[in-house]
Amino acid sequence: MNTEELQAYRATLKCSFKDLDAVFEDCMTEALALLSAQGVKDYLKGASLVCMIGRGFDPVLVYLEEMPQVAKQLGESTLSLVSQTVWDLSRSPNGAAIPPFLQTIAEAARRLGSEELLRHYIEILKDMIERTTSSIHGFHTTIPSPGLPDLLQQVPYLLNNLSLEGFKNWIDYGIRNYSDHPDRQKDYFCLQSADSRAILQRERHGTLFIDNERKLDLYLRCLWQDPEHLVPYASGLDDLRAPVPYYDAYGIRVPDVYDDANEVPGIDRYRALLAHIAAHRRWTTAIIADNFSPFQRVAIETLEDSRVEYLAIQQYPGLRKLFLSLHPRPAEDACQSEQESCIRHRLAMLSYAILDADHPYQNADILEYLARFHELMADPTTATKDIADLAISFVARTRRQSDQLPRVHFTDTVVDYRDDNRHMWRFIEEGDEEEMFEEKRKLDPEDHEFDGLPPRHYPEWDYNSLTYRPDWVSLYESLHPAGNPADIDKLLDKHAGLAKQLKHILDLLKPQQYVRVRYQEEGSELDLDVAIRSLIDYKGGAQPDPRINMSHKHDGRDIAVMLLLDLSASLADTPEGCTQTILELSQEAVALLGWAIHHLGDKFAIAGFSSNTRHEVRYQHIKGFSEQWGDSVKSRLAAMDAGYSTRMGAAMRHAAHYLGAQKADKKLLLILTDGEPSDIDVNDQQLLIQDAHKAVQELDQDGIYTYCINLDANVRPGEDDYVTSIFGNQYTIIDKIERLPEKLPKLFMALTG
Repeated sequence: MNTEELQAYRATLKCSFKDLDAVFEDCMTEALALLSAQGVKDYLKGASLVCMIGRGFDPVLVYLEEMPQVAKQLGESTLSLVSQTVWDLSRSPNGAAIPPFLQTIAEAARRLGSEELLRHYIEILKDMIERTTSSIHGFHTTIPSPGLPDLLQQVPYLLNNLSLEGFKNWIDYGIRNYSDHPDRQKDYFCLQSADSRAILQRERHGTLFIDNERKLDLYLRCLWQDPEHLVPYASGLDDLRAPVPYYDAYGIRVPDVYDDANEVPGIDRYRALLAHIAAHRRWTTAIIADNFSPFQRVAIETLEDSRVEYLAIQQYPGLRKLFLSLHPRPAEDACQSEQESCIRHRLAMLSYAILDADHPYQNADILEYLARFHELMADPTTATKDIADLAISFVARTRRQSDQLPRVHFTDTVVDYRDDNRHMWRFIEEGDEEEMFEEKRKLDPEDHEFDGLPPRHYPEWDYNSLTYRPDWVSLYESLHPAGNPADIDKLLDKHAGLAKQLKHILDLLKPQQYVRVRYQEEGSELDLDVAIRSLIDYKGGAQPDPRINMSHKHDGRDIAVMLLLDLSASLADTPEGCTQTILELSQEAVALLGWAIHHLGDKFAIAGFSSNTRHEVRYQHIKGFSEQWGDSVKSRLAAMDAGYSTRMGAAMRHAAHYLGAQKADKKLLLILTDGEPSDIDVNDQQLLIQDAHKAVQELDQDGIYTYCINLDANVRPGEDDYVTSIFGNQYTIIDKIERLPEKLPKLFMALTG
């Protein structure tokens, strides 16, 4: 972005605050990276509207900083939604609620996960404002909502514990019971009253989608090779028409919360739903809807649901038990009246019979069409159109006069883990149905692409309030890109003399007790005794023991090490008096250390981190605990690059996630950094320092020893206080950075010897 473009964007933003010029370029850089051309226009238009409310510079700054990420995550229509909400608040007596509304909108958007839920969230807030804002009779005076600012301060915590329906119910209780008591209303909405906490506990139930998004995304990717985006919707806000799962061009729509049902945990209900939808996406072919009657379409949808589940069960047999535990079991004689339509009841029986070979049904039609279904499924070329023919035949055979009645038998016919099947139908003539199903909704494939794993969310310690900010940091992990492994071999050759010295030390540290581990299916060498015994069994017709290998392990040194590298932009600097950058020296040191730990036989892993605000902490795997030191690891180490900032606390917590899972007597987290924690969205210098210190305390409680190697060539007295604040006395400062390749391996040996 050149100066002319920046000035053009600045002219579009109708805002005259002088402080804006200092941050505008950074905000626009982020906006241009995340938003479309129309999105940038809406972004600047929204910021102009926020500027016009007359509440100072802070609301404008928060909008400019937070909204690109919100729009990228939920859709660019949220830009106008949020700015218009701010404008509406400014025209009401509740202007004081604007700062907390904007400060928490990014966290609310992340917890809600979809534009639809964000709109519901704002509607809930507007409803609260309308019900709690009051006028004094006889005066032209309006009293603002007493509890709204306090409520907005608690939004991250509330949405971390409640579904949107639970959030609404909790607010409704407070309004109903404390509308005439402003002080007690404030206590309720800031979670100070016992009543408030009790109702919160009552509404806290079920399995929240947002807490399990990562698990479900991995389930869909790994088992079904389906990377489709998951979008939550509010499951309990529509009293007239309960929403049903479905998928369209925007992703797979799932409920925001699932309660346990039929002794099936909520997380397994999500898995059943995703398995069913993934099966549709793999095996269902859309057909023309115009020539089928409503009865025929219901029957086609039911039998196609059964077909894709049958195919899914062939691939994953354990799904049968899960589907059966959630599928209703209609009694055969439950719908005998001529006063209600029984078509859904008959289809539900047939659907259940397809899942359960031990079904109790004796109805001749059900048994005949069950047999015909299995005949069709024996042919691997059977498709959706073949099932449609079978369904039409079933409707014609079992049709009754009462099927036309408006009163329909619904008891035990609703299979709630199945979607609404809108994906099955294509319409030639336009009508209400295709409008409802939004057939014309399209997305640019590039906008629809979601790369990599979903983020992990970590809390961050706020030393001012002495509380955690829940799920404050979004951490994205990936495998580090590869380079040329020969570059690392050259570095090791360069330090061959030092490596020779280290080898003498390593021989002294290396455990001498070498223990043989027998009866291994995979090992370093053949166990002859077991192999001969297995061969004899095989020749004699008995089942041979496949565990014919053995391996060796050291007995007496049980250490797991995680080396966490700061890859922030400052590592690209060249210290005074050096000919290499800090990054290049770190590369040499880590290569030597990796070689040393490999020869010792300790379990170790290497990862790098950097950050670009709390919304994007990058964690890159260079070597995993289960990987051998070889070309693949060296290639990643050779490609190390520096950029962005240093949000250390979240990276330490994530490294501890992997280190803590290792079975070892001693667990060591080594952090190699060249400066104090910082990030572009944090103005308080102490905030990230105190959060990193809190992370060190958390790791210590988990049995992980944390040690920092600080690279500071220009350290002055007092300037390294932050290292002490974070790590206590568990650190070493290397002021002559050119000696890092020599010092780092020796320091490791001193720590682990």
